[in-house]
Amino acid sequence: MPLRPQRRTVTSRSQEPRQRFAEELKALREASGESLRQLAEKVGWDFSLFGKMENGHTLGSADVVVALDQYYDTGTLLVTLWEMALGEKAEFKEQYREYMELESEAVSLWHFAVSTVHGLLQTDGYVREVLAVGGIAGEELDQQVEARVGRRALLLREGAPMFRSILSEGVLRTPLRDAKAWREQLVYLVEMADRSNVALQVLPLGVGIHSLVSTDVMFLRLGDGRTRAYTETAYHGELIEENEGVERLQRAYDSVRDLALSRTESRKFIGQMLEEVPCDPSA
Repeated sequence: MPLRPQRRTVTSRSQEPRQRFAEELKALREASGESLRQLAEKVGWDFSLFGKMENGHTLGSADVVVALDQYYDTGTLLVTLWEMALGEKAEFKEQYREYMELESEAVSLWHFAVSTVHGLLQTDGYVREVLAVGGIAGEELDQQVEARVGRRALLLREGAPMFRSILSEGVLRTPLRDAKAWREQLVYLVEMADRSNVALQVLPLGVGIHSLVSTDVMFLRLGDGRTRAYTETAYHGELIEENEGVERLQRAYDSVRDLALSRTESRKFIGQMLEEVPCDPSA
């Protein structure tokens, strides 16, 4: 964590929201004495993304902005400026902001996926198709993909949290339209399954109805022993902090884990899925 930059008056800042956001990003980094590459090494994401954000070529995603606010210890300054720059398109909810902060602080994470691979495990091609289905296209799509793929760095950095993801078989039975991109996603899952801090398990469809049949959930265990839960659908996310609610979801998660394949069996299952995807003859 760099020394907190000296706060400055903002009278010299542009009043145009997008430019003001870019100026603040650059000022904070320069005040910390770091280069773009040094910032990228400590926060994650590619240094070129931070350069584009400082030049006003892209706004980045919510994930990136929350990480920068936390890194610079600026409260919600950057998020607020980011929302202003987005204008009417701003859809960044307070609970999601809190969730991203908790995710970056967690010492361990437990996840159950109903229909899609979690963002921490998504490859570029997977991110692109998920965003495209949501209606994002063109230059904005390229920018959002670039901004979001850096989220994977959380599991790859030194001191990365322990991460367990139970994937419903339905996740693996719902391929991308691009066979090459889908193959890359499956290969990445196999590679991540070999990491000491990552545990992947598959929940077979054959187990039938279970306690999380319609709920995508993430548990975040913090350094002080607290655990928070975050449930999500395609249209809504909810951060659950009350012990009773977290405990109820935890019991449901434990019952699902009891039904899932072992880590070894799950890796083999994903490998079998990979064999079913045709190879690119030009590769």
